[in-house]
Amino acid sequence: MAEEWLTTTEAAELSGYHPEHIRELVREGKIVARKFGPVWAISQASLVSYVESAHRSADKRWGPKQD
Repeated sequence: MAEEWLTTTEAAELSGYHPEHIRELVREGKIVARKFGPVWAISQASLVSYVESAHRSADKRWGPKQD
C-alpha cells in the first residue's frame, strides 16, 4: 500500500488543527513529513495516528478543537 501525503492545508482540514500547529508538529518530529521540491507533505497515516493518540489523552488541550 502506497503512503498517502497531504499538504499542510489538507492536514489541517483533516485534523482540525491550525496549519501552523501542523508545522510545529513536523518541526518537533511528532508527525512524519517529507519535502517534495519546495512543498512539504505530511504523512496521512502519521497524522491520523497522532490525532487518535491526542483524543485518547487525558489532557484534552492537546486535541483539536471540537465543534
